[in-house]
Amino acid sequence: MNFGHLYSRVRQHIALSLRGDNLRAKTTRGAALLGSGSFAEQASRFARNMLLARLLAPSAFGTMAIVMSSASIVGSLSDVGLRVSVIRNPRGREAAYLNAGWWLAFGRGLAVYLVCFVMAPFVGHFYGNLQLSGLLRVALLGAVLEGAMSPASCLPQKDMKFARWAAITNGGAICGVIFTVILSFIIRDVWALAIGYCSENAFRCLLSYILCPGLPSIKLDRHAARDLLTYSKGAYGLSFLNLIFTRTDVFVLGKLYAPTALGLYTMAVYLVQTPGGFIQNMVGSTLVPAFAHVQDDHERVNRVLLEATSWLVVAGLPIMVIVWLYAPCLLKILYGARYLKSAGPLVVASSVVLLGILNGVITDVLSAMGKPALHRRAVAASAAIMILGIYPACRVFGVVGGQVAALAAIATSYLLQISRVRSLTGLSLSRYGRAFLPAGIASVVFLCAAVAIRYLGLAQGSTAQMVLVFGAFLLSYSISVPAMLRMKGDSLSWQ
Repeated sequence: MNFGHLYSRVRQHIALSLRGDNLRAKTTRGAALLGSGSFAEQASRFARNMLLARLLAPSAFGTMAIVMSSASIVGSLSDVGLRVSVIRNPRGREAAYLNAGWWLAFGRGLAVYLVCFVMAPFVGHFYGNLQLSGLLRVALLGAVLEGAMSPASCLPQKDMKFARWAAITNGGAICGVIFTVILSFIIRDVWALAIGYCSENAFRCLLSYILCPGLPSIKLDRHAARDLLTYSKGAYGLSFLNLIFTRTDVFVLGKLYAPTALGLYTMAVYLVQTPGGFIQNMVGSTLVPAFAHVQDDHERVNRVLLEATSWLVVAGLPIMVIVWLYAPCLLKILYGARYLKSAGPLVVASSVVLLGILNGVITDVLSAMGKPALHRRAVAASAAIMILGIYPACRVFGVVGGQVAALAAIATSYLLQISRVRSLTGLSLSRYGRAFLPAGIASVVFLCAAVAIRYLGLAQGSTAQMVLVFGAFLLSYSISVPAMLRMKGDSLSWQ
């Protein structure tokens, strides 16, 4: 292999992807900016979790999981699809349109919060934990603050200028993480987590007005509000249905098992869900504008979809193999020995997260093309599977059953979404399947190396094994990336 030629080719590909004003360059630069911000945020979250896992009891994380899941209900019910609507609508820059969206989001969020404020004691009684009432009332304020963010904060995404958006979302989260760590040294219980959770959206709200100034006006443009609600009608219920998929396991496990067991489960699952969720948000923030720019050209939509899927699988599949083989080592290094019991949920969750990210790319296509109702059908199917399958799965498999049910649900949604986008854009299934080939090659190589490291005794101790695994991980990428570039042609080009 001519490594000099290969290096030159990779360098040329990177240069072409980053320079210029074409759609590829804008999207790649946006992904780089959001990726840097997301990496900084995730690094701070991992450092926080590693520290707090040693400062706080697992039961604190179990209690907080119920609080966060309840807070998600408020967020889902107050979501009116403002951000996506602004990105795809030609009127998105108009002050009247932004103002109408702000009042709809904030008004609905405040109304739902007041209802939840009244219902909080009943939630505490249901779970037999009266402390939940006060925790819920504090943490749920974060969703209201999210709805109160500056109306103009949507515009950086619409214009594909992502530096400010990364500063708001990732910067606010990092400030909240730091605040949570400081509180944990002062208040060594679950209250530090609840206040810190609310503070993240408080910092985001503050930064949104600093970086994207513009106060909402009292005057509400009814035509703009009606226009926004027209799109929202197609998207309505999506967030709540997604909530059923993502949070049903916490609600059911919280009722069936003690807070300590739930805490071990949630900390393991969050180990992959947290970076997965932010990767999905980062990808969506860059791809929705890209798909919106070419929504009338189905062939270009398919090319963007194929290339994005290829790179995500190349990045994610080998990581999933690491989790499959070395979940106990990862948990011991990151959280300590008492979290080894949660290796099973972590293994299954890694598969759920990867499928969710790939499914999210197809969702971005449907959203950008103004077809959120098509996505709602797939989400409804996954929610139904979770509702019907979560209880028997938890009874049969224990706490692992929460992720077993989630895997069945996301797989169903993913297959339905592929069918939807195929009928909408004419996507070829064979072309879509080829997007997985480079990652498959890399994963086979990596799997062989990782199995040898684990079972042939090439390294002693968790840390030494993970160092060798990381070397094998880099080797797999040295194979998959050149394979990706060789395969790259008309099927993956979207200039």
